[in-house]
Amino acid sequence: MRTLKHPRHVDSFSSVSRRSFLRATAGATLAGACFPNPASALQSAALESQPKAAKYVCPPCGLPCDKLTFDAPGACPKCGMTLVPQGGSADALPTVTILLFNGAQLIDFAGPWEVFGTAGLLVHTVAEKAEPLTAVFGAKIIPDYTFENSPRTHLLLIPGGGVFQEAIKNPALIHWIQTKATEAKVVMSVCTGAFLLQAAGLLEGHTVTTTYGMIDDLSGPKTKVVYDRRFVESGNLITTAGLSSGIDGALYAVSRLLGSGIAQSVALEMEYNWDPTGNYARAALADRFLPDGLAYAKPRIKGAQAKMISTAGDRDQWETKIVVSHPETVSEVLELMRARIKANTATGGMFKPVSHIHGPPQVSVAGGGKLTWKFTDDDSQQWSGECTVEPYEQRVDRLLVTIRVARAK
Repeated sequence: MRTLKHPRHVDSFSSVSRRSFLRATAGATLAGACFPNPASALQSAALESQPKAAKYVCPPCGLPCDKLTFDAPGACPKCGMTLVPQGGSADALPTVTILLFNGAQLIDFAGPWEVFGTAGLLVHTVAEKAEPLTAVFGAKIIPDYTFENSPRTHLLLIPGGGVFQEAIKNPALIHWIQTKATEAKVVMSVCTGAFLLQAAGLLEGHTVTTTYGMIDDLSGPKTKVVYDRRFVESGNLITTAGLSSGIDGALYAVSRLLGSGIAQSVALEMEYNWDPTGNYARAALADRFLPDGLAYAKPRIKGAQAKMISTAGDRDQWETKIVVSHPETVSEVLELMRARIKANTATGGMFKPVSHIHGPPQVSVAGGGKLTWKFTDDDSQQWSGECTVEPYEQRVDRLLVTIRVARAK
């Protein structure tokens, strides 16, 4: 890193990014007078309370100035962001360590990364080796550090993705998580990243969650799982459900580290509709009681060929419409649906299958191409279902199947 002794203001608009524009242009300055930027407010507070740091750096902005260091506080002369104490000093801002591995899910680490970066935290990535990794969809990423030289951290983020291919079988990776977790104030997992924490022995005695369909696999004598939360805090652990849930978990972590006002400001700057209560939980939606692949928003019924038309609802009711090309008659499709509904147990978990329906559903043929059924879930709640099969108006050789479930009032 090159060290500059005295930060100075630069009026040039070369190398302007969206973030530097928001922080450095006249528009951002005017807005900041009325609505302080969360990162700038946090950084300024840190500088005021601890003004004697030896070195200062520009918060991550994606520009070359990220590599510069300064010996005095002030504004970065390149991007205009408020300089922060360099990591490792007593007055440094919280640092975030993101674990990377082949097959990591992009949104699992990129979503929280956006949150932490917007909040002004210093984020770095760590992998076993300092070589390019391939995340999902072929994205190539080069880590900042390796297991051997990764710096100390305040928050450790473990993403999910293809954890069962390589990561969970890697003793060095599991050992690094165990070691790093002892120094972090917060350990956070996203999606299937929770299984890496489980392999590291960090979930015992905690209440946790993970991605829909795999929550039961985390259960154990000393681990309680929940289905109706988008993220769960237990001790120093924050576990989140799948994919975009990591953004909510990261915002919650920011609220705990820096205050709810900072987290709210970050969500607004990201144009993200944040619900701090985490009421939306994929695993709590009513479609979990639909048969076969319909429970996962896929037009998959064993023995049928179908296309999805619509699937929507909430925690108390759901309606799915599919167009079936095989079987070809109303009676055949009706009989197939009767068999699949009757066999449905709403089983969750890939490795520890758990049924969430008590006893087989009671199915009745109502006539006129209609089935009805009743069942009881594992919370002793009563539910009813209805399935209709009728000609599809857009194709004479197709049948429209509508499946509904609803919690009894």
